[in-house]
This record gives sequence, structure tokens and C-alpha cells, in this order.
Amino acid sequence: MDSAQTELLLKQVADGDSQALGTLLERHRDFLQRLLGARMEPALRRRVDPSDVIQETLIVASRRMDDFLERRPAAFRLWLRRKALERLIEHRRKHFAKKRNVQHEVSLHDASSAIARNLVTARPSQDMMRQELSQQIQQVLVDLPDADREMLFLRHAEGLSNNEIADLLEMDAKTASKRYGRALLKMSQKLAERGISL
Repeated sequence: MDSAQTELLLKQVADGDSQALGTLLERHRDFLQRLLGARMEPALRRRVDPSDVIQETLIVASRRMDDFLERRPAAFRLWLRRKALERLIEHRRKHFAKKRNVQHEVSLHDASSAIARNLVTARPSQDMMRQELSQQIQQVLVDLPDADREMLFLRHAEGLSNNEIADLLEMDAKTASKRYGRALLKMSQKLAERGISL
């Protein structure tokens, strides 16, 4: 479900307000930066600037807005997320097309790092303690089942809401909330075994 402000902007865009379109897309730039920061692997980042992928995504979204408004295939933010991931896949194919290389994919470590970074930055502490805590969280995340790690990744690294995760994973919000709670509990228990509490 989109925010009331997003819905208002979408209505204005549907009514032909081109300024509202610019505002709508610009309003989601930070979300796209966070998404690509979490999903874009370092090997690709060295070849392609994330801001270029964001700009391409916004251009594609602008061109396909009429189709979105007509069909409404998903909440706007999830639709925009899909467009950004499509751009990311195109860049991966272009730059790493010759053969699949595990180093070019988002590794488990990169995903765990993104989650840890977003959990740790919310805590006021010194850099050394923050680094140590981040490493501990990464080690714990590697041990979690894939489904739990993905749930935490979507919430903390990509910044998706519970309702957006539910839509994305095609489940009701209550189920998504329970899965997130269980994943967070598992992570907290594993951290507690190491003497760490969040």
C-alpha cells in the first residue's frame, strides 16, 4: 500500500500534472539509493555508478507511468523497486555476460553486511565497537535460514514496510509480520548466545 502522499501524487499524475510526476519520482530517490546500496555488489559498483542506475530507473518509470496507472500491478514503491532491479540485472548482464562468476553476484556476506550496517548505524557508539558489533551480526546472519535472512534484508537493508514485504512475497500482512518477528527473534537469540543484545 502506498502512502497517502504517494496516492495523491499518483492521482495528480493521472490527471496530467507533469510537475507531480517529477515530485513523485524525486520523492523515491532515497529509497532507490538504499535499495541499490543493498543490492548492488562491489564488482558492479566499480563499473557502474549507482546514481546512473537510479537515473535510468526514474526515466523508465516516467516513460511507463501511463501503463502503471492503467494496470496498477503493485504498490508504486514495489513497482519502482522492480524497475530498479530490472536495470540492475541489465547492467549485470552487460558487464558480466561472458560467464557467471560468483564474485559478481551479491554474496551472502554482502547481504549480511547490508543488514548489519543498517542495524548498527541506529546505535550510538564508537567506531571500533560498531565495527565489532557489525562483524558479530554478519556472522549470526550467515547462520540464519535463507528465508529469515531475506526477511531481515528486505526490512533493514531495503527499508521496505511490513505491508510492502507482504505484497512482494505474496502473503498477508499478518503472516509477513510473524515471519519477520520470528527472524528477528532467531537473530536476537543467536546474538544473545554471544553476549550481545540489540
